[in-house]
Amino acid sequence: MLRYVINASCLLYTSLARIFVSLRRYLMMQLIGGSSEQHDYVEDVVCKQEDINENEMKMLPLGDNGKILLVKQNGELHAIGTKCTHYGALLHTGALGEGRVRCPWHGACFNIKTGDIEDYPGLDSLPCYKVRVDEDGLVHVRAKRKDLDINKRTKDMSARDPADTKTVVIVGGGPSGATCAESLRQEGFAGRIVMVCREQAVPYDRIKVSKVLDFDVQKAALRPPSFYNDHNIETKLGVEATGLDTTQNIVKLSNNENLKYDYLFTCTGSKPRMPSVPGANLSNIFVLRDYTDAQGVYALLSREKHVVVLGLGFIGMEAAAYCIDKCASVTVIGRDTVPLKAIFGADIGNRIKKEHEAKGVKFIFQNNIKQFIPKEGEESVVAKVELTDGQILPADIAIVGIGSTFYTDWLKGSSVQMRDNGTILVDKHLRTNVENVYAGGDIAYAPIYGSDDTSAAIGHYSLAHYHGKIAALNICGKETPLRTVPFFWTNLLGRNYRYAGHGKPTSIKIHGSLDKLEWIAYYLKDGKVIGISSVNADPVVSDFANMLYEGKTLTEEEINKDPFGWMRNKPKEVTRFQESRLVDAQA
Repeated sequence: MLRYVINASCLLYTSLARIFVSLRRYLMMQLIGGSSEQHDYVEDVVCKQEDINENEMKMLPLGDNGKILLVKQNGELHAIGTKCTHYGALLHTGALGEGRVRCPWHGACFNIKTGDIEDYPGLDSLPCYKVRVDEDGLVHVRAKRKDLDINKRTKDMSARDPADTKTVVIVGGGPSGATCAESLRQEGFAGRIVMVCREQAVPYDRIKVSKVLDFDVQKAALRPPSFYNDHNIETKLGVEATGLDTTQNIVKLSNNENLKYDYLFTCTGSKPRMPSVPGANLSNIFVLRDYTDAQGVYALLSREKHVVVLGLGFIGMEAAAYCIDKCASVTVIGRDTVPLKAIFGADIGNRIKKEHEAKGVKFIFQNNIKQFIPKEGEESVVAKVELTDGQILPADIAIVGIGSTFYTDWLKGSSVQMRDNGTILVDKHLRTNVENVYAGGDIAYAPIYGSDDTSAAIGHYSLAHYHGKIAALNICGKETPLRTVPFFWTNLLGRNYRYAGHGKPTSIKIHGSLDKLEWIAYYLKDGKVIGISSVNADPVVSDFANMLYEGKTLTEEEINKDPFGWMRNKPKEVTRFQESRLVDAQA
């Protein structure tokens, strides 16, 4: 009997010991796991509640090396990443609008509650952090350390479902096509996505082509090729669309493939114009539309080479600025009398001209190229140009920037309605007259928000991004109208020029100093401000873009009373601008 009692006791002890060991192991695992999770996060007090005012943004430290952007709006506190995911501008220096913060450099917008990107350029969203206020009024922020380090995130992407037979074909390998493809997956589209790219590269940051000629196209890719592979987005590189059959829903390709679609988004972009003059087919003549042109110019540049630039717009002026100090001479030829006059006006254009001349650039106005003259002994290579007035200039490299037409010839003969210039008529959802065909980017003749919804085809990089998003939303059945304000920029000789708005002004009012290259220019029509440009006055242009986005109007009467009273985010330079005002200028 005693033996049975002893055995039972041993069994009970063993069982209890096993339970104890298991419990101890479980508790240890929980403790280790908790410590690991705790290590992944950082939480700390960033400020007192009263330290931040309504409609204020503050960049505050969190943890040892982290930083967060704290925003107070409508009495609520929100914490998100600190830098624009496009080029890294600090967002606390940007413009706070209703529910979003706009980058001061290029106009990208992020939702202050979620961190989601809502306007472009760029593709990534911001991390969003947890905020709480304790009983003592101290503001606590909790964040993943990884998010603090990276400061950006890609929105969740839906997986490809083999059972979903729907196909979206995207014709165009620029920012519009890239954003559309990515957004389709983010909005839950699980069918087949095919992106047709004319160039032998996935979509890349095309704005660098005329600004930074020595860029690496692989490093400039908006997403690496692996991104498209990971999310089952097919890319057909070096392939063009050659025809469209909207009755059979077929896109005909240059590789003899017939691509069937349920929805089509065409965003083929602009085709550079070339002068119809003798010698235009010679080598060493570039249009700076894609990376091969940029690489071609960069490979040829040397101290003994003479560069001739035809065109007074962005391409011409950016190319001329880049070539300074890298060649023997830079000569800019144009039919007008002032560079960039059509965009910024004569006074600002002349100041830009003066800045380039100070660096050695020569301008020849009211002229054009009559012919490109080949090199003796190398009849296929340009050596000189003859102008319409008879002048002959040395030209080892010629850069042409005289506007563009559109890559829409492949749509001729289809039922898609086009205008005479090749742009495509679309509604506020980017739909063409064919229900399942959408168009965006440079080729879309679309309503312009904030400009009385007048339609226009605008070749802005950020607008092309946005069109891709809107097309994706509407393809996914999430009816979303266009709502973005045109925003563009350029950098010339170290100065950043910004512009927001749209339309042809009748007069311009400039506040600040042209000599010092710091000003704000108001572009006026029918008593309203239809556009604003600035140099060294960030985030004024972003602030104005927010105003238009929110459906507000800035009048000429208001700026006559107080040129700077409308600004939510008044820059320090405004105090200096108030001291000097230029005379009004005719547009």
